[in-house]
Amino acid sequence: MRKGRQMLLKAACAAAASTAVVFGVAVSTARAQSQDVLPPIPTGSIKVSLQPIATGLGAPLYGFHAPGDTHRLFVLDQAGLVRVIQDGTMLATPALDLSTMVQRAPVGTGPMNPASANDERGLLGIAFNPGFNDPNSVGFHTLYTYASEAINNPTYVAPQGAVQNYQNVVTEWKVSASNPNVIDPSTKREIISFGKNAGNHNGGTVQYGPDGYLYLALGDGGDANDFGASHNPATGNAQDLSVALGKMLRIDPTNPSLNPGSPNPVSANGQYRIPADNPFVGVAGDAPEIYAYGLRNPYRFAFDTGGTHDLIQADVGQNTVEEIDKIVKGGNYGWPLKEGTFKFIRQPNTPAGTVDPNNSPGSPAGLIDPISGPGGTLEYDHQDGISITGGFVYRGTAIPELIGKYVFGDLALVGSPVRVNGRLFYADLQDGSIHTLQIDVGSGPGNDVLPNSLTVHGFGEDANGEIYAMVTNTPPNGTGGIVYKIIPFVPEPGSFALLALVGAGLISIRRR
Repeated sequence: MRKGRQMLLKAACAAAASTAVVFGVAVSTARAQSQDVLPPIPTGSIKVSLQPIATGLGAPLYGFHAPGDTHRLFVLDQAGLVRVIQDGTMLATPALDLSTMVQRAPVGTGPMNPASANDERGLLGIAFNPGFNDPNSVGFHTLYTYASEAINNPTYVAPQGAVQNYQNVVTEWKVSASNPNVIDPSTKREIISFGKNAGNHNGGTVQYGPDGYLYLALGDGGDANDFGASHNPATGNAQDLSVALGKMLRIDPTNPSLNPGSPNPVSANGQYRIPADNPFVGVAGDAPEIYAYGLRNPYRFAFDTGGTHDLIQADVGQNTVEEIDKIVKGGNYGWPLKEGTFKFIRQPNTPAGTVDPNNSPGSPAGLIDPISGPGGTLEYDHQDGISITGGFVYRGTAIPELIGKYVFGDLALVGSPVRVNGRLFYADLQDGSIHTLQIDVGSGPGNDVLPNSLTVHGFGEDANGEIYAMVTNTPPNGTGGIVYKIIPFVPEPGSFALLALVGAGLISIRRR
């Protein structure tokens, strides 16, 4: 099955090469020839349709809702726009325009080149304070963004004294008192920032956990092999507890003056508090914001809103393995010692780091491997995709067979000469198995790749637990971006699916 798919996609790539563009939202800028070390992902039994909710965007990459708001989904367009989809329709005016902050001159003052489909910087994350709708809360009408900006005295400077080319910033905002669909730019308050040398591996998600604290995932600093100008040459940044990069962080971003009775210590810059039970608080030399470590490029994570509220993280691999982890306090997830369950052979000064093809689950001791169960381990190699795009645990009601499954995607199936054919998957978090999600976008059921050279850049979740796929086939300054709502598959009269059932003799059409 894998060989047949690759032959078909090779032909598709050749046909699309003159018009398709290259994407790299969560992909390392350098990749060696991939190793075939894991079995192919099997086709799943669940079929869905993709309903276009919004079109004409550039590169939509994340969507989320304010607490309890069942009418609106706030969608991020990478080039700097916060868009609002209200009751299934995208409003004409953005809620917030950060394009002059995140885009490179002459467009703006920020670091991102909107004409480059490879640029991983931009407007990447959004989170709403749990008290967003409570007038008595200090978090009333308060939200946070995570975005790339021009360098400006970052809280954490780039490690190893490296040149700082930009910074990634968590910023607080307030919604306009007169218009709930507008975020007031005058309320901007910078919380925490991180100087960066390389343009890749920025992470991207900022989200509140069930404990009321804000979580932020950061990549290892970029380049390859966790090695380069801003990396610890001995261990890499992800294993160095003195730096914030390559970590899951946890903070209380509320202005400390608004919660003076909190037992949590105030940060050095005075803009946030650090939970007193963070695992490395009080350890000399360690970054106290760290919650977990050993991450490569944790582009997307999400809390399961049902059950135990687990923190599920998709960590982008280098040349071989993509993985899904359950993040726990103080956990070490292995990078750059491991990539998935495989030992990683780090080769400084080259992009050619590889994995030992002899699978090593549980070794070395003390490292946490991807989620596993009786059905397998939640990881796959680059024969099935090139860059995992994490999603959400489905807790909606429209597609019962998906409830409790982790719905996610991969940027593309084909990595060269162009990146095309994004894919959707679902994972069983208890069984440890992954299956392709069969999709219908009007060209027939049973497809396991997106049409029209679309790549998967992210997902959204509304207050009802329904999930949206964020896709595009243009750079951030283009118009190929689409927000699809994942809905139940229902064959329509005259559709490919109905014709297939007729052809199989499973149903008949009575002529008059």
